[in-house]
Amino acid sequence: MNVIKTDIEGVVIIEPRIFPDSRGYFFESYNKEVFDREVTPVDFVQDNESCSTRGVMRGLHFQCPPYAQAKLVRCVRGRVLDVAVDIRRGSPTYGRHVAVELSEENHRQFFIPRGFAHGFAVLSDVAVFQYKCDNYYAPQADGGISIRDTSLGIDWQIDPAEALLSDKDLRHPVLADFDSPFSL
Repeated sequence: MNVIKTDIEGVVIIEPRIFPDSRGYFFESYNKEVFDREVTPVDFVQDNESCSTRGVMRGLHFQCPPYAQAKLVRCVRGRVLDVAVDIRRGSPTYGRHVAVELSEENHRQFFIPRGFAHGFAVLSDVAVFQYKCDNYYAPQADGGISIRDTSLGIDWQIDPAEALLSDKDLRHPVLADFDSPFSL
């Protein structure tokens, strides 16, 4: 696998080694030993999958400590713009983001450490999105930043004002009104 560092320490893009042939292709999507050595030691305990249609935006989500989650995400069908926003108080990159296109064609994965808000916008007709988490879902620890917060400077490639959002995602505060439970 090829690990691509981003402008924010700990947030990485992973490109698997693809083995194509006349039958299709094969690749190893996750190997704990290699991941621990090349990215960071982590114990994933839960896998999730969502299916969404064009124009859906999900996020920007996180879980508050002690239920915080690191995530390894990928899009197995379709195409999404995936985003991680640093919400760690005291971080030199607080409020900055990394965005990457994940698709069934590029097979890229995106690792998002604890202390980041995460979201994505669906750019294809349908997208099936999978993610591994290093902590179990705890509904009482849900948190979020508004995906419509223009101060974040995210080019979602779709208009957030016209996107299909959940009621919960419509209620998240903007970063300026947010008291982060994370710090360095």
